[in-house]
Amino acid sequence: MSRVLVIGCGGVASVAIQKCCQVSQVFSELCIASRTKSKCDKLAEELASKTKTKLTTAQVDADDTQQVIDLIKSYRPDLVMNIALPYQDLTIMDACLACGVNYMDTANYEPENIDDPQWRAIYEKRCREAGFSAYFDYSWQWAYREKFQKAGLTALLGCGFDPGVTQAYCAYAQKHEFDTIDTIDILDCNGGDHGYAFATNFNPEVNLREVSAPGSYWENGKWVEVPPMSIKREYNFQQVGEKDMYLLHHEEIESLAVNIPEVKRIRFFMTFGQSYLTHMRCLENVGMLSATPVNFEGREIVPIKFLKALLPDPATLGPRTKGKTNIGCIFTGKKDGKEKSYYIYNVCDHQECYREVGSQAISYTTGVPAMCGALMLLTGAWNKPGVFTVEEFDPDPFLEALGKYGLPHQEDHAPALVD
Repeated sequence: MSRVLVIGCGGVASVAIQKCCQVSQVFSELCIASRTKSKCDKLAEELASKTKTKLTTAQVDADDTQQVIDLIKSYRPDLVMNIALPYQDLTIMDACLACGVNYMDTANYEPENIDDPQWRAIYEKRCREAGFSAYFDYSWQWAYREKFQKAGLTALLGCGFDPGVTQAYCAYAQKHEFDTIDTIDILDCNGGDHGYAFATNFNPEVNLREVSAPGSYWENGKWVEVPPMSIKREYNFQQVGEKDMYLLHHEEIESLAVNIPEVKRIRFFMTFGQSYLTHMRCLENVGMLSATPVNFEGREIVPIKFLKALLPDPATLGPRTKGKTNIGCIFTGKKDGKEKSYYIYNVCDHQECYREVGSQAISYTTGVPAMCGALMLLTGAWNKPGVFTVEEFDPDPFLEALGKYGLPHQEDHAPALVD
């Protein structure tokens, strides 16, 4: 019997909240908090007759640490699930420390204002020293390790699908399939079609920043950075078919390189259709992906925020999205002195997700792992003080929960490899 505070009420949060309500024996009380309380009220009202979980709602500006502290003190949760924006990770972590509460999120920290001089100086130093230039990295949250250890609290970082489940797949491969892992290829395929000329499957601002940034991968102990979308491969995905995929920088590479130190190479690929890429390049060429404010008719606007207002809300894509996702990891390495390969993945159907929780599969594949990660923390299956990514915990109970609550994994012991 636990009391949980969920910060966020977008597409992913809606899925996570609904899945929590399916496990009311653990999630006995849930407070849904967001900047827009009416969204929380609407969701709580829709769920009230379907669950034994006691639901309440609250208004909070998660950019304001004191507001989050006040809410935590008034609600007194056992866990705070941050399913808001990655910009707000640090303020919510600060609030959890101040109140003595465990913390989890689904994506690592990046700043909203990338032109802030103080942040920029630290960022440019990291680029020179580490060798990659993505705006997001784990260093900001890893800096909280000692604070959480001393407080006897757990912070679980990046417990969505990728990052999140992909790291659990790596821990599972390390535990059960290999003595040493040589290479990891993380493949994220969305074979869904929503019918729009252009839309993003999660927060447009975060999604477009990620895709338009330089790609990078880990090889032989260092980062290799390449121009955006410059490395393309084709892969035939089970239940989806042949797709073009492109190498991106992705956050789990950073933690996996630390926690699986023998690995020689880690890459991340995501599929994109030509229509998406054409639209994105046009928008980038005219400056619409910029996060730097511009003056327009006497007022400042941020181009990418304005674009976000014009694009379809990812939370509305569920009814019209058809097809499947296929996300997983391909490994090479050695077991008992012999070379081997192994592929572990999940296939998720957009329409089945919509029938169950009213969302498309992108929100589902992030929201379900968030609930399962919370379940691990609340039941004590994952319980040690500090700041951790998913691969630092036992993968077995997590994968068992994923299978039970909607994301079972499949295995291939002779997969086609990515060249």
